[in-house]
Amino acid sequence: QASRLVELPYSSFNDDHDDDDDGHSLPGDTAEQDPGVWYPSPPKLSPFSRCVRYLAFLWNLFFLLLGLLVLAVGVWGLLAKGPLPGGERGVPLGSDPMLFFVLAGLGTSAVSLAGCLGAFRASPCLLRFFLGALLTFGGLEVLGGLLLLLARRRLRDALQDLLLLCLLRYQEDPDLQFLVDEVQQSLQCCGLESYHDWESNPYFNCSAPGVQACGVPASCCQDPLENGSVPNAQCGFGVLGLGAAAAGAMVHTQGCGAALGVWLRGQAGAIAAGATALVLVEAVGALMALRVLRDITAVRV
Repeated sequence: QASRLVELPYSSFNDDHDDDDDGHSLPGDTAEQDPGVWYPSPPKLSPFSRCVRYLAFLWNLFFLLLGLLVLAVGVWGLLAKGPLPGGERGVPLGSDPMLFFVLAGLGTSAVSLAGCLGAFRASPCLLRFFLGALLTFGGLEVLGGLLLLLARRRLRDALQDLLLLCLLRYQEDPDLQFLVDEVQQSLQCCGLESYHDWESNPYFNCSAPGVQACGVPASCCQDPLENGSVPNAQCGFGVLGLGAAAAGAMVHTQGCGAALGVWLRGQAGAIAAGATALVLVEAVGALMALRVLRDITAVRV
């Protein structure tokens, strides 16, 4: 019997019938019922780790919904623009402002979905992808900030070219038209350098055949409302054919390039605060993902 008991720990895993006949509680059975005797039990997540995991899931879920909303707005803006009577779009897709919303929403929703599923399913692969995407976005933001500081003059010239392009395509794209009108009304300006810049627009040029010839948009007018309540879309008609004094009594003659530069310098603090807030949001998401990834690795090891 003693020799049998000595052999059983080595043969009990392959000879279960003899163990049942003997009726003794064997070391092999004890190890099978309580694996902690032979193997160390894995560490359990602390309440703080569980809280961080749930918070990371909700954090990424919020930005996932926000990204889908931005994506929906961009897609709606692209689909809402009907083709011109000739059958072609007014603005190529590559220069459409709504394309920015589509790309921003698509990128935000994709990265947030990876972080959301990574926290929910405890997937190290998705969490590493999420962290890599955040680091990439953060690096691009830092690079953009450095370029903004080092190449301010070139960026100012590029901004002026963009504004001139907006003037040329004013009637072709409702988004550009809305943007130009908002800038001119808010800054009380007209054109890029002066109100004469609207002569480069094929519809406002004095040689154009339409009723808008030799005119400027209503957003250039000093008083765009007729009788103080009704918008007057024709308040800028014929202004380009008037003298400087007469035109100055009807519309704003200062260009938007200088006014926009002054406004941007005044908003430098708000822009810096917004950039800092964006970096902090990305940093918080990255720290939570790192904590969840570390907990997952500790449990699986």
